[in-house]
Formats: sequence, C-alpha cells, structure tokens
Amino acid sequence: MKILGIDGSGLVASVAVVEDDNLIAEYTTGYKKTHSQTLLPMLDEVQKMVELDLNSIDAIAVAAGPGSFTGLRIASATAKGLGLSLGCPLVSVPTVDALAFNMWGNSGVICPILDARRGQVYTGLYRFTDDGQFQVVKEQCALDFSQIAEEINKIGSDVTFLGDGVPVFKDKIAELIKVPYRFAPAHLNRQHAASVATLGSIYYANGDCEPAADHRPEYLRLSQAERERMEKEGKS
Repeated sequence: MKILGIDGSGLVASVAVVEDDNLIAEYTTGYKKTHSQTLLPMLDEVQKMVELDLNSIDAIAVAAGPGSFTGLRIASATAKGLGLSLGCPLVSVPTVDALAFNMWGNSGVICPILDARRGQVYTGLYRFTDDGQFQVVKEQCALDFSQIAEEINKIGSDVTFLGDGVPVFKDKIAELIKVPYRFAPAHLNRQHAASVATLGSIYYANGDCEPAADHRPEYLRLSQAERERMEKEGKS
C-alpha cells in the first residue's frame, strides 16, 4: 500500500510518501512562503528524488483541518486535483490527530495545541496504549485554553504539549496546568505529512476514504470574514 500525505494546515508545509511500513520520502518546510508556492514544487521534488510514479499511489491522505483556513484550502485543492487526475481516493485525516500521532510511544497524555486566535486553541487529548494503539481521549475541537487545561488536570496524568500554540500559550500552561508537563522537541512539535500518511494508511485499510470530488476541509469554526459578515447582518 502506497500513500501520499499532504499537510498544509499550519505554518509548516509537508509532503510525504509512505509504503507499507516504510517512509519513502518526506519534504517539510516551515519557511516564510505560502503553501501555494511550496506544496506542488515539494511534491515535484519528492517525485523526482525517489522516482515516484504517481499512478502507483493507492490513496492521498490530507490533513483535513482544523488549521489555517488558507492553508487548508490550498492543501485540499492540491489533494483533490491530484486525486481527480489520478483516479484515486482521498483520506481525510484530522489535523490534531495527525499532530498527536507524531508522539507514537509517548507515555501519558498528548495535547496538541494550535493557535486558533481570539484566545482559543484547536486541540484534543490522546494517548497510546501499552501495545501501541492510538487512542483518542477527546476529539479535536476549538476551546479556550482554560477549558482544555481543566480537563487535563482532571485526568491527572502527565502531559506532553506540542503545536504552534505552545509559544503563544506557554505562560498559560505554566499558570493553569497542575500536573507534570513537558514540550515535544523541535523535530516532533509541528505537522508532518509522514504522520498524516501513516495514520491515513490505517484509515484507508479500514475503508475510511472518499472520492476526491467529495472532500471538504474541516474548519471547526467560521472564518473571520464569515463572522464579520454575520455580525453585520445581525446588526442590520
């Protein structure tokens, strides 16, 4: 089974190819370029470096959200275009789940936090069982950080934080978290398409995929433009 993974849900752009239990290639960058400038050239470079025949891809796994609205749209359009041209299905992988999956084998609770602005985070709670099974304790959602902190404290287990929300909410973590906590190291604390592809391969093997034309990003909440429009309509 060969899965192409794409992640444009945050500041990082990432493309990877996973075949069975092997990572064939991954190209990840967090530099100051838009994903419209990076994703297709990165995919082209990966294709050349590993002599990848795109027609050999069984499915395309894409980080489906939440995250940057613009980044999600670009990654979604890229994945859909490839899926339609290649005639292969898409696997929608929740962004926060894939980020937590970076920490395979971690003990305790895993809490990704992505900065959702307005004092909120995109987050969820996860752990790995003793036999290495990925377990969703709390599904991805948009919350005030104080709410997820309360849930972590109730669980009472040590917790690992990762994601682009860590630097933003570091003071809040120190203030509100009452259990032992730590932060993921640099090579694990941001989105990776290899995790998207690996988790996507599990979903695909279970039949959890969709035609490329049916794929839609999962934003979890309205964009700023949509909120402002609704506020104006409510006042009129």
